[in-house]
Amino acid sequence: MSLPVTPKVPFGGDYNPEQWPEEVWTDDYRLFDTARIDTVTLGVFDWALTQPAEDVYDFGTLDRVVERAAAEGRQVCLATGTGAHPAWLARAHPEITRIDFEGRKHRFGGRHNSCPSSPVFRRLSTEMARRRAARYAGNPAVVAWHVGNEYSGACYCDLCAAGFRDWLRKRYESLDGLNAAWYTRFWSHTFYDWDEIEPPSALTEHWRGPDHTAFQGITLDYMRFMSDAMLNNYLDEKNAIRESSVDLPVTTNFMGMFRGLDYHRWAPHLDFASWDNYPPDDTSQARMAFTHDLMRGLKDGQPFWLMEQTPSFTACRDVNPLKRPGTMRLWSWQAVAHGADAVLFFQMRASRGASEKYHGAVIGHSGRDDTRVFREVAELGAELDTLGGAVLGARTPARVAILFDWDSWWALEISDGPSRLVKYQSVVLAYHQALWEAGVDVDAVPVTADLSRYDVVVAPALHMLKGDIAQRLEEVAARGGSVVTTFLSGRVDEHDNAFLMDVPGPLGALMGVRVDEWDARGPEVVNPVRLGDLVVEARLLFELVIPQGAEVVGEYQADFYAGTPAVTRNAYGTGEGWYVAAGLDQAGVSWVMRQVLDRHGLSGPYPDVPDLETAVRVTPDGTRLLFLLNHNAAPVEVPARVGGVDLLTGTRVEVGQLLTLDARGVMILRQ
Repeated sequence: MSLPVTPKVPFGGDYNPEQWPEEVWTDDYRLFDTARIDTVTLGVFDWALTQPAEDVYDFGTLDRVVERAAAEGRQVCLATGTGAHPAWLARAHPEITRIDFEGRKHRFGGRHNSCPSSPVFRRLSTEMARRRAARYAGNPAVVAWHVGNEYSGACYCDLCAAGFRDWLRKRYESLDGLNAAWYTRFWSHTFYDWDEIEPPSALTEHWRGPDHTAFQGITLDYMRFMSDAMLNNYLDEKNAIRESSVDLPVTTNFMGMFRGLDYHRWAPHLDFASWDNYPPDDTSQARMAFTHDLMRGLKDGQPFWLMEQTPSFTACRDVNPLKRPGTMRLWSWQAVAHGADAVLFFQMRASRGASEKYHGAVIGHSGRDDTRVFREVAELGAELDTLGGAVLGARTPARVAILFDWDSWWALEISDGPSRLVKYQSVVLAYHQALWEAGVDVDAVPVTADLSRYDVVVAPALHMLKGDIAQRLEEVAARGGSVVTTFLSGRVDEHDNAFLMDVPGPLGALMGVRVDEWDARGPEVVNPVRLGDLVVEARLLFELVIPQGAEVVGEYQADFYAGTPAVTRNAYGTGEGWYVAAGLDQAGVSWVMRQVLDRHGLSGPYPDVPDLETAVRVTPDGTRLLFLLNHNAAPVEVPARVGGVDLLTGTRVEVGQLLTLDARGVMILRQ
């Protein structure tokens, strides 16, 4: 099972006609025609409408919604409707609502409020998926199934406590194994009965919030359990769908770098990845590039669907900036450049009330077709029509990989020491920013990925080492590749227990260094680091490195460890291991990564043109597509490094020809 079969890149998004009288639907489809909208996601939040009581199902409205979409020639991504449970369910079965981290029992309300361990929730959500699949699987307009919606949150109720204990029995098999993994001889925590184990919360192991825990092993396992519990909810519904629909692909919409769920644990169970892109500001182009790469990496490079983005602004933040003219188009093409085979929005028509009434939409409250936002959507729709199926199935030929690991993220940020100011995302994004600036194509992959096809593997803050990852990183260097890692890497095993060896643990041989001490300081403390002729700033964490064969590349310039190594390079086999022991600023990180990339002759066509992004996709027949994306608010002129035809204009480009990209302009060269 793979991606939905479509003739072109699907264009459209979340559509909620059940919120409107049917005469509005006619206007909607007229506007959809104008904007070239060909795909609608239906039924995401209609559980209460389709099941008004426990033993009553009414698909009348959804029937009309799906029939109208099919009659209008639209493709349908059909949701199971279980993104939020109905009020009657919480009243009839109060155990279905969650108990939060503080121990408070929730009543009906909100969106993510269903206990994932509740047998009633699992039974009724599964039955809803089963009935929908049986009813609509034969409809040729339906091209994909959408389970739930943006799974998130956590529950600490008695049902989850029991589920946690069952999960632990399967993981550890014995209490002896569990006690060893959790290091329970500390603070008299030895467990002698499974029923003694409590979920880690504000009432048990935590203080000052979810990241402050006395027993990291317990908290880490509960995070893993909760991710698995919600995955089981997804699988309940997917398996029910498969009873009637054996061929249509199934997905759920992820949220990029979302901390709460380990998407790598989920990925094998999705037929295709999809995600919702809501960046925190309007200057997040490098961050978005990384997150697209991460979503593409979930399925070993398979293209994904951009399931949601706003055409204008969000409504969920304290401040919700408007996308500047051209930004929506540019960011949509950026998603395609990084592997998206669909461009979809939330929402098609603006809701009249509730929390998303001010969330951006293709069609605003007035229903006009002459707004700037609608015009830009229509122009993008026309361009996607012009592109046709030229990009479908195309993959990214990356020779650089960056490792991303939810376990390392969790373990690093729930650790007591060395510094709570060091954030996993920030470290990873700094190294990706350097790669993005250099213009190289990057795969963001799990620690379990096959690394044999990469010349460079970057492992920022790889705090936890699991399985044979240390050995496989050594193999990358041994065959001539380069491996880069940083401070706080190689510290703990899969149970979050420290390795009984010199830091960086099993990475020590590859890196050729030993770390006995480290210094954590507030953000106001700067220790300069000299890198060749460049002096950069380092903050937050400073490891004191003792070379064990490694060459010193950069040195601290201040404090009692001035003159000692801050950056090292170690020959290993025919390759190298680079160790960055300090929290370098972006200039420092970029300098290090340029040295590594230069060794392999890796660089994009325009590494010295700020905010001119390039990305390559290769189609199944071997055709190379080069995307040029100008994130500048002014035009950019560059010489063409390759020849080809611009798929958006039909213009032929010759090597050396001067190219002009408009402000926030896009070009797609078929080489």
